[in-house]
Amino acid sequence: MAISTAGCGVADEAATDQATHVIRPGVEVLISDSLHLVSGKRVGLVTNHTGIDRTGRTDIDILADHPDVDLVALYSPEHGIRGEERAGAAIESGVDEQTGLPIHSLYGETRKPTPAMLANVDVLVFDMQDIGARYYTYVSTMALAMEAAGENGIPFLVLDRPNPIRGDVVQGNVLDPEYSTFVGMYEVPMRHGMTPGELARMYVGAFGISADLTVVPVDGWTREMTFDDTGLPWVAPSPNMPDLTSALAYPGTCLFEGTPISVGRGTDRAFQWIGAPWLDGSALAEALNSYGIDGVRFEAVTFTPTDAGDRKFEGVTVEGVRLVAERTDYDASRAAVAMLIETYRASGDNWEWYQAHFDRLAGTDALRHGLVAGVPFAELVATWDADVSQFESARAPYLIY
Repeated sequence: MAISTAGCGVADEAATDQATHVIRPGVEVLISDSLHLVSGKRVGLVTNHTGIDRTGRTDIDILADHPDVDLVALYSPEHGIRGEERAGAAIESGVDEQTGLPIHSLYGETRKPTPAMLANVDVLVFDMQDIGARYYTYVSTMALAMEAAGENGIPFLVLDRPNPIRGDVVQGNVLDPEYSTFVGMYEVPMRHGMTPGELARMYVGAFGISADLTVVPVDGWTREMTFDDTGLPWVAPSPNMPDLTSALAYPGTCLFEGTPISVGRGTDRAFQWIGAPWLDGSALAEALNSYGIDGVRFEAVTFTPTDAGDRKFEGVTVEGVRLVAERTDYDASRAAVAMLIETYRASGDNWEWYQAHFDRLAGTDALRHGLVAGVPFAELVATWDADVSQFESARAPYLIY
């Protein structure tokens, strides 16, 4: 087991002037400062459409065209190499039309690279934009790829990217390891405040993955930045993650995937709002605003899912609420608990738990049982702050920025 961080001066440059400060993603730092990590080696690349430099040029093109790099294989996560497939859709292996390279699916018959997929690979590189929430599967793909690399004696290289919803805010419950799945593999909170590179370091140091890991950091990013502060181009990491507003709400509203309530898939504001035909949006907004959750308010809305993918209320106009952020550190996970209490109460016989999926996302069955039993809001979240504090202490040795 080894953990190292390639040098790029991130500790020496403070982003005091975000308007002029240049943020360079790990792929640019690799080419300018750390090419020796891939030079002359046969490279496998775990990536998708979010693996880009500041100009939007893809890692695939950057590495394939570089005279000192031999890019030999690509590996595709959920949503496909171009990020166009629906959530949960199986991804087929194939060939990249532009480079002729094989694409091995890591969201089909297997989610972990097999020895055959890694044949003739000298170093396995990962570069994808995470969202910063426990449920997002790209870092689960990273973890399984790290395991495979370690088992096959192949160094693993993470080209780091910013946490789009800040690195100084940690919120929500911590996953119970009995509920470890692909939508939450390790004991981290709903909003973990870490970059992919930092998570990779913690996977090795705290969670037992055996890998020869090197992280090429983002140059210039600091923890209080959201993605909008970086000046980097936003590319929707998945079809229903259109912008930072959705990403900020996602650590909370994703829980509704395990309920009959729509999260707005099939609209241009997925995860920013929730709704169902039987809800009264105005009454729901009033009830939720009475909770006084700092930094967010709730606004009554109507929306109509179209080609939603989750089969919830296709073509039906629904009522609900939208989360209106007043600060980027608002606690979407606590907001979601309030929303669950009120929508469960208002739904009556219309409610149906997608029990296994809800518990996977919640990382426990205690939240669902508490909601059914009518446990008060304060009691449902009573242990969260202490658990987050403990997690922050555990993650401290693995932070880079």
